[in-house]
Amino acid sequence: MHTGPARSVGTPLTALALVVAVFALVLGGAGAAFAHAGLSGSDPADGAVLKAAPQYVTLTFTESVSFSEDSLRVLSPQNERVNPRPARHVDGKDNTARVELSGKLPQGTYTVAWRVVSADGHPISGAFVFSNGKPSETAAVVATGSPDDTAVGRLYGVFRYLAYSGLALLVGAAAFVLVCWPEAATVRPVRRLLVLGWVALTASTVALLLLRGPYETAGQLTSAFDPAQLGRTLTGRPGGALVARLVLLAAAAVWLRWPARRTADGTGLGGRLRWAGALFASALAVTWAAAEHASAGIQVALAVPVAVLHLLAMGVWLGGLITLLLLLRRRGSDGREIPASAIGRFSALAFNAVAVLVATGVYQSWRQVGSWEALSTTAYGKTLLVKIAAVVLVLCAASFSRRWTARLGHEASPATATATAALMPAVSAPERVRVAQGVGAPTPAAGQEPGGAAEAPAGDGPGDTAEAPRFEADAYRRGLRRMVTAEAVLGVVVLVVTTVLTGTQPSRAAGERVAVASAAEPQAQVVTVPFDMGTANHQGTVQITLTPGRVGENTVEAVVYTPDGGLATVPELRLSLTQDALGIGPLDAKLKNLKGYWAAYDLRLPMPGVWTLNITVRTTDIDQVTVRDTVRITSLPG
Repeated sequence: MHTGPARSVGTPLTALALVVAVFALVLGGAGAAFAHAGLSGSDPADGAVLKAAPQYVTLTFTESVSFSEDSLRVLSPQNERVNPRPARHVDGKDNTARVELSGKLPQGTYTVAWRVVSADGHPISGAFVFSNGKPSETAAVVATGSPDDTAVGRLYGVFRYLAYSGLALLVGAAAFVLVCWPEAATVRPVRRLLVLGWVALTASTVALLLLRGPYETAGQLTSAFDPAQLGRTLTGRPGGALVARLVLLAAAAVWLRWPARRTADGTGLGGRLRWAGALFASALAVTWAAAEHASAGIQVALAVPVAVLHLLAMGVWLGGLITLLLLLRRRGSDGREIPASAIGRFSALAFNAVAVLVATGVYQSWRQVGSWEALSTTAYGKTLLVKIAAVVLVLCAASFSRRWTARLGHEASPATATATAALMPAVSAPERVRVAQGVGAPTPAAGQEPGGAAEAPAGDGPGDTAEAPRFEADAYRRGLRRMVTAEAVLGVVVLVVTTVLTGTQPSRAAGERVAVASAAEPQAQVVTVPFDMGTANHQGTVQITLTPGRVGENTVEAVVYTPDGGLATVPELRLSLTQDALGIGPLDAKLKNLKGYWAAYDLRLPMPGVWTLNITVRTTDIDQVTVRDTVRITSLPG
């Protein structure tokens, strides 16, 4: 009857429609996006000293950002919040954030603490200060450190790794059943592996959805169940991708029953069922690619499908390895073993998966790193080098696995068995053995002499060399099992490093942030002033370096040179700064002798403009000289 097959095909077709809808849901909301953002400017500027209190604080980022109600806080010197309303974008620009300040602000130093979310879903944070009227002795204290270095951040990273692991198990085991050995769908360990992958991916997705809110806002773990915060998560792109993943997993729970059912009743796995599985896996991978690094930066239209292929290849290879390992270690009561032909098919599938992994990995590395130098100078580049080393070890283990697979396939080949039999020496005619026969013994059977045992061809006994091929096949399976185990362990290491990479700022984005900061900040100001050393025709020089040479906190280093260019040791060196036009100063730099040079690391200059340097050099216990020069202090544009 045709009713059974028709029903079995109907469910995959329904699943195909669902997959297409989820694809449209996820990709439809994934517009142009950018990489990790960085702060490119602020108004007021960092370290600025203003004559009047500002009405707003505005931040400008290198790329688009999103934020919550507490993303931007302005704190008074007494650590009280002075922005009563949450941040908003300025004139609809997604790379800006602005808060309105209270009407009357007392004089003192104010701290601006911010935490926003980049377009690729990762939070970034920072802080800076400005002063109203004049700097104060106290300022608000803001916690520093990585946005991920919190209890929620660490827990979020654990569930992100669990989600990748679940994807690998689910996709790899399903691919093994659909492509390599359909009968594996009826094997209990494989069915358990499929269920384990589904449960791990579903549970981790639910956890990520709940933790997304406190992860973005640096909130407490208990706020994960806050309905308002969960509602904000659902309206964002990362939350939407997680919801789409849960919809797909609900449909997959129904779809996963069909391969085992169709294999058990002898229907077989049709092409539509395989296509449905491929689309399910692709849609699951899109829920990652559309909300993480691939969706931000350059070439988004190409990066998203490349990331999907990378995730699918990882799942097929690593999850398939674990499935193969379970089947190689299996000793079922029915005596069935995975056939060598299925191992050979997986070997070819794994080879193609690794090739896709390498090709897509090279593109992603170029896209995220940007330069050879970044491999050794950024956290992302260093982690990527660890992943590359692990992949090289995986390829070495995979080459040995393919050798064992080839030997096993060669041993199981009928042509090989025939060739082996043809090369064996001819066996002489069976030798008849005569034994005594008692009275009343039964009549000898045909082909058996009276008093003789039945003929048996030599070689049918326990020591028959016909067992040799079987022994060699078992040896090959054991060797393959060991190499597959090593390859799977290395694959888990690669998966761990990959998870770390997904939470690390790409090198290209870090480089762009450094470039923006370098362009915004002025270079260090260096002033060289000659002075009389108290001896005839002996004139030394003192070199003053102010870094960064702008409004706010500066580092001052002073070095004294002899007439011939060598370092001079003086008993005392003092530096003060005045701005005559505004009547500010003198400000004592409070230089300290650091055995070879003099320095101060907390000189705060409140205003831009031309400042006069008053340098006093004491050359002996009774001789000193004061010289002057000027330096221009600049301010960052707001």
